[in-house]
Amino acid sequence: MVILCGGRGTRLQEHTREIPKPLVEIGAMPIVWHVIQLYAGQGFDRFLLATGYKGELIERFVAQERWPVGVQVRCVDTGLDTPTGGRIEKLAPLLAGARFCATYADGLADIDLSALLACHAEHGALATMTVVRPQLQFGVTELDSDGRVTGFREKPRSEHWINGGFFCFDAGALDYLDADSVLERAPLERLAAEGQLRAHRHEGFWECMDTYKDAVALNDLWASGTAPWRAGAQATRRRARNSDTGSRTPRRRRSPA
Repeated sequence: MVILCGGRGTRLQEHTREIPKPLVEIGAMPIVWHVIQLYAGQGFDRFLLATGYKGELIERFVAQERWPVGVQVRCVDTGLDTPTGGRIEKLAPLLAGARFCATYADGLADIDLSALLACHAEHGALATMTVVRPQLQFGVTELDSDGRVTGFREKPRSEHWINGGFFCFDAGALDYLDADSVLERAPLERLAAEGQLRAHRHEGFWECMDTYKDAVALNDLWASGTAPWRAGAQATRRRARNSDTGSRTPRRRRSPA
């Protein structure tokens, strides 16, 4: 499992002058912790964090955190200014030529990862990208043909699908990457053009922490006790604490990297 943790988070400067974006806290824990728990709670146990900007702080957090039994989290310095595709390409020797998943360190969802893996296995293409329809930032005014206002909708979902992260790749997808690749541009465009990219539609909760306003909203959601990803995060945190006292935890299936 690859988590992209190297960006500068320039649109979140209220926090990222001092710490990297993956360490911005949601409910007193870094958002990358929430992402790891989202996957660990669904059976993933080996994580590679592709670090860059202030990566030493992420490595320090990883070393100090108590992870659930069997969960391995490793930081790999992939360079200060390396683009997203280049960061994954640098991890190729550690992926052992196997199928792997990847995501961003700033996105949370109530995604069913087993459904994502099943979708990827079924279609047989090299890559699967989870797509979402985000909630619009503003309300929508509905008009008829002569300009009469017929109603309003408060922040509806977009009618268009966007890249939501939560990727699954076969090893062959690495051939589409090089050191200067921006994953979301040439590699995905080429995979799509060659019929090697499929979409997994996620209709549930999804949110990206792109701005200070997003961070506040996610913190409020966590504090309310209704955060859709909360149950899995709490469960894996309890297992980590139990492991320190010798309590047994359930064995999980071996997962893709």
